[in-house]
Amino acid sequence: MSVKAHPFSRGARVLVPAVAAALLAVTTAACDSDTTSEGTSSSVRTLTPDHAEHEESPSSEQSPGTEQSPRTQQSFAASVSAETERVRQEAVKRLDGVEGRGNAVADVSVSGLPVAASEEVRSARVRVTNPTDEPAFYAVKVEFVGAEDKVLDTVVVGVEDAPPGRTVDVQANSRKAAGVKTFPRVAQAERG
Repeated sequence: MSVKAHPFSRGARVLVPAVAAALLAVTTAACDSDTTSEGTSSSVRTLTPDHAEHEESPSSEQSPGTEQSPRTQQSFAASVSAETERVRQEAVKRLDGVEGRGNAVADVSVSGLPVAASEEVRSARVRVTNPTDEPAFYAVKVEFVGAEDKVLDTVVVGVEDAPPGRTVDVQANSRKAAGVKTFPRVAQAERG
């Protein structure tokens, strides 16, 4: 018994790959087209590792998959670290003359982040809520407390320009309390 092929089956087998190729070409062309429309700025200000802030025009766009050179990534990390240290130093200065716990203890909460014995730092999440109508600088001193209420380390963090009516998170890290079960607490907090 012989099976007779449908007269359109051979044509369909040839047509399917041709249609798929045409769809792929149309899709690729659509992805490469200029998507700038009314209301979209032709230049966007971006923060990149190699330039703190620059204008990016359509001709200077970098594809998302392009990797930065290690030197550029290192210099960007160094600039972020330097900025964090600058804000921390400012917070230390502001806490120097503070009597008692400060004027912003009610604006700040702290919680410990999960710890593993192999970690090099013990971290705490510091949440600052600015209840005022203007941006404010916050200086916060966090104590990492171990067994028997013993303070293992004290870390100062700063929050620059905390927005009014908003909550901002920063991280306090302690190397001295690494790998040890500790509980962070707010020792001082000053808004000003």
